[in-house]
Amino acid sequence: MAQSSPESLAVTPGIRAHDSGGAREVVDSSTLWKVIFASAGGTMIEWYDFYIFGSLAAIISTHFFPKDNPTAGFLLTLGTFATGFVVRPFGALVFGRVGDIVGRKYAFLVTLLLMGGATALIGFLPTYETIGIAAPIALVLIRLVQGLALGGEYGGAAVYVAEHAPDEKRGFYTSFIQITATLGLFVSLAVILGTRLTMGEDAFKEWGWRVPFLLSVLLVAVSFYVRTRLKESPIFAKLKAQGKTSAAPIKDSLGNKRNWKVILIALFGATAGQGVVWYTGQFYALYFLQNTLKVPFITATIVVAAALALGMPFFVFFGALSDRIGRKKIMLAGNLCGAIGFYPIFWAMKQNADSPAALTALVFVLVLFVTMVYGPIAAYLVEAFPAKVRYTSLSIPYHVGNGVFGGLLPLIASSVTVATGNIYAGLLYPITVALITVVVGGIFLKERSDVRLWDEIDRTA
Repeated sequence: MAQSSPESLAVTPGIRAHDSGGAREVVDSSTLWKVIFASAGGTMIEWYDFYIFGSLAAIISTHFFPKDNPTAGFLLTLGTFATGFVVRPFGALVFGRVGDIVGRKYAFLVTLLLMGGATALIGFLPTYETIGIAAPIALVLIRLVQGLALGGEYGGAAVYVAEHAPDEKRGFYTSFIQITATLGLFVSLAVILGTRLTMGEDAFKEWGWRVPFLLSVLLVAVSFYVRTRLKESPIFAKLKAQGKTSAAPIKDSLGNKRNWKVILIALFGATAGQGVVWYTGQFYALYFLQNTLKVPFITATIVVAAALALGMPFFVFFGALSDRIGRKKIMLAGNLCGAIGFYPIFWAMKQNADSPAALTALVFVLVLFVTMVYGPIAAYLVEAFPAKVRYTSLSIPYHVGNGVFGGLLPLIASSVTVATGNIYAGLLYPITVALITVVVGGIFLKERSDVRLWDEIDRTA
């Protein structure tokens, strides 16, 4: 039986369980919820920081790009928004490597500070009228920093929680990390709406839009303090104590043919479709209401925020359900629902543009699809890769699927709509990607909900 080092004993206060393969750290319930709270809270703030830009795209375009062509300015803003997504896979490599060598906790402390600092800078950034072309250039550079930070954040939080959670409830506990993306968007909309109602439309458009960005400083400070009180995950600490961590996580992730196969299947059979379903159901729905249907800013914001609030409990529902019936069925069903349902739902939104209640119900259905594809996916990704390269490996398909396939969706769909003059033409992109995921996932995706994470550590011992 493997002997426990002092480092592994100090990982997390809890109960010591002795299995046939070696000593394991079993985290007690109160400690596990503290881990979830600290991880999810920080991740939510990073999503808030990242998405507040997209939520204010229509206003930002008037301050950082020439005003003589509003449509071009809006598309350029979406392009700037997209740069943060494109760079996310690089952030996954950089901080995934840190997380697999130094530790999960250290990596997501650094990403939190990077994201908070970059977001606050947007709140201070001079506009196009003040410094000319330097304004959009600076904005793009800040978005790149945000993308790098977010590329490292999600993988760390998902792995950290999963490596604390019991095997039989991994989907349930990691689903609280899955709520954070939608919660971050919800909080960004709530802060924007509250600021807008407090100061009035003119002041908000002139300078009040900066307030939500500046608020990030306070949120990040609180989250950073909470996270500093965390200890390393028990599985990583045990691996490190055994001297079994990877010295070159990127090489071990991308230089291994078998691991490459798993990464590609995870990308095209899970995360690509999940990415387009997420961004269609939440971000593109908001843009469609505001820019295509011309629903008033406040009304559109309330509609989407209400739908998000109603939908958030279902992340936990489907995460917990995946512990019972498996991750694959639920994720692929969500992709199929999206592929079939997008066109009729957006058509119905056009027919009910004057009814906030009907619009809220329709966006809620879109969010329900999001919860199906997103609720179980953290558990699936954690189970798909070995512990010594888990942070790096799962971050690659996740951030390519979400950052590239999903993050580019608002720009691609809006550009297709403008080019064709057909308000529904942009939906062809998410429908196609979701169907590809259904086919690839249906054939190649393996059900891994029965994986026991500690078994790997026991074998290395």
